[in-house]
Amino acid sequence: MYDFAIVGGGIVGLSTAMALSKRFPAAKIILLEKENLLAAHQTGNNSGVIHSGIYYKPGSFKAKFCREGNRSMVAFCQEHGIDYEVCGKVIVATDSEELPLLDNLYQRGLDNEIEIAKLSREEVREIEPHVSCLGGILVKSTGIVNYKQVCAKYAELAKVQGTELYLNRKVEEIKEIEEGYVIETNRGELATRFLINCAGLFSDRIAKLAGINPPAKIVPFRGEYYELTPEKRYLVKNLIYPVPNPNFPFLGVHFTRMIDGSVHAGPNAVLSLKREGYLKTDFDFRDFMETMTYPGFWRLSAQHANSGLQEMIRSWSKAAFVRSLQRLIPEVRSEDVVPTHAGVRAQALSNNGKLVDDFLIINRPKALHVCNAPSPAATSSLEIGRAIASQVPQK
Repeated sequence: MYDFAIVGGGIVGLSTAMALSKRFPAAKIILLEKENLLAAHQTGNNSGVIHSGIYYKPGSFKAKFCREGNRSMVAFCQEHGIDYEVCGKVIVATDSEELPLLDNLYQRGLDNEIEIAKLSREEVREIEPHVSCLGGILVKSTGIVNYKQVCAKYAELAKVQGTELYLNRKVEEIKEIEEGYVIETNRGELATRFLINCAGLFSDRIAKLAGINPPAKIVPFRGEYYELTPEKRYLVKNLIYPVPNPNFPFLGVHFTRMIDGSVHAGPNAVLSLKREGYLKTDFDFRDFMETMTYPGFWRLSAQHANSGLQEMIRSWSKAAFVRSLQRLIPEVRSEDVVPTHAGVRAQALSNNGKLVDDFLIINRPKALHVCNAPSPAATSSLEIGRAIASQVPQK
């Protein structure tokens, strides 16, 4: 009988294990990951950005956790010798219609108590000489890191504190018992007094196995990236983002310098036909039918039909993708970018067609389910782990 069982070995699950083992040093804690390595999905395929929190609604969990997580992530990297850089980023308006949106975003940054500066076109060019824009915002606290390295350190610290980490353990059934839950895996069963679901792309299914009907379904969106060829990396100094469309739930294609020096361009956002579908050809019948028969998906599609069509065009046409990049840096040519990895975002979608805009954590007497933790979950991971550990009952 374990005191706590965590399902999911991504950055949120590992941070939770670390925080729990610190709060309850005598507790028996186990973490179950279905893959043969940690951070195999969302965590291991993200852009590596330490976000500032500028985009999020003031007072929301996202805004609070991201702002605090930005500081705690930097401090964690400093303490443990993990490569990182607080390089800052610019968010730019490329046409006159975006200038009021830029002003609104600037005000939101101020409301979220983030260190930012309004920039003229000339001031943007001093920071990013190859950008074409009418104006911008400098977000000084944005940084870059390799989150796989962060996860490796989380896992190391959790194990030192007594957490048992098991790979290749897929959860197949969960039965509630008086003392807690019995979890059946592909390699046997175990019992736990308290269950914590950090299963990311499968968090809604794990919740259902535990007898919870979450208020939203996970719909997977694939983000596809290109990478600047080494001889063209000089075009991007740090991070360059467009002003996000407030009517579309994603940030738009942008340029990100990675901690290894490479520069990624993207992502677009297209429906994935498999929850872990990193290739255009990936398909899973169950995943596909769950999405296609979910009313919330069709309501979302109706609301964003034009934007969704543009994303699909960019997915299949390199020329269209490059044109979107040229809005930011006109010098980019098709031969300057090559395809690189894709990531899949676990986005919780309500039945009414609205994307769940904040972290969604469902608390029950013997379980806690993290049913929506998209970006900026990696930046916020230390804060999310501490928040989860503070919500579970004493043994």
